[in-house]
Amino acid sequence: MLQAPYPELDDLLKMMGEAGKHLAEIEASEGAAGNISVCLRWQMEPRTRFPVMEAIELPQPVPELAGATFLVTGSGRRLREIVDEPTASIACVVVDESGRAGMLYTSYQRRFERVTSEFNSHLAVHYDQICATNTNFHAIIHAQPVHLTYLSHIPRYQDEQYLSTHLLRWQPETIINLPEGIGFIPFRIPGSPELMAGNVEALRRHRIVIWAKHGVMARSDISVKRAADRVEYAETAAKYEYLNLCAGEIGEGLSPEEIRAICKTFNVQQSIF
Repeated sequence: MLQAPYPELDDLLKMMGEAGKHLAEIEASEGAAGNISVCLRWQMEPRTRFPVMEAIELPQPVPELAGATFLVTGSGRRLREIVDEPTASIACVVVDESGRAGMLYTSYQRRFERVTSEFNSHLAVHYDQICATNTNFHAIIHAQPVHLTYLSHIPRYQDEQYLSTHLLRWQPETIINLPEGIGFIPFRIPGSPELMAGNVEALRRHRIVIWAKHGVMARSDISVKRAADRVEYAETAAKYEYLNLCAGEIGEGLSPEEIRAICKTFNVQQSIF
C-alpha cells in the first residue's frame, strides 16, 4: 500500500523504463522478450501522455477494480527501449464501471498493435492480489533470465522445495528478500488460460515464480523496481547454482543452520530450511 503523495504518471513511466533497462542489462530480456505492468487505484489523468482513446474488452471481468488504471507494455516492444521513449512502448488501460471493459489510452508515438499477449496473466494476478490485500498499487514483471530458465529444464529443479533450498543457499540476501522461496509452474503455453491460472495460484504463495522452460514472473506492492530486484536476486542465485554445477558441485553453500541463524537475526519468517 502506497501512501500519499502518490507517484505521478511520469514517475511511473520512468521507473518502468529503468526496470526494463536493468532487466536487459542482466540478460533477462532478449529482443522483445518480457513485459511489465502496474496497477494503481488513485485518480490519474492519462491523456497528458496518452491522448488516443479506444474502448476494449478485458481478458476477464474485474468488477472490484472498476476505475483502476493499468500501465502495460505493448506486444513486441523491447524492454530496454522503454526508458528512451516510454509512450512508444506503454499503453494505459482504465477499467470502466462494469469491470468487464475499459478505455485504452495510447500516444501518437505508439509502436505496437496491442498490449502484451501475457496481459491475461498480469490482469488476473493484479486482481487476485489487490482483492486479497486491498493494496492501492501492484507491479508485475515477466522476464526471461538465462540461468533460471536453464535450470527449469532440469527435472530435479522442477520441484519447488529442491529448487528453493538449492538456490537460496548461496548468499544471505536471498532468503531475506525471497523468504517464501521461488515458486514453479510446469510448462504451459504462453498466454494460455492454464498459465494464467497457474500464475494466480503460485503468486499467492511466492513473490517470484518460474515458468518452466520460459522465464519468470515477479510481483511487488511497493514499486516496479522492487519486482525487478526480485528477478535479479533469483537470477543471481541461479547463476551461483549453475556455476556450482559446472564446477562439479564442489560448493556447499550456506548450511540450513546458518540460514536459520540469518533469519533469526533479521526476523525473517520462512519455512524452507
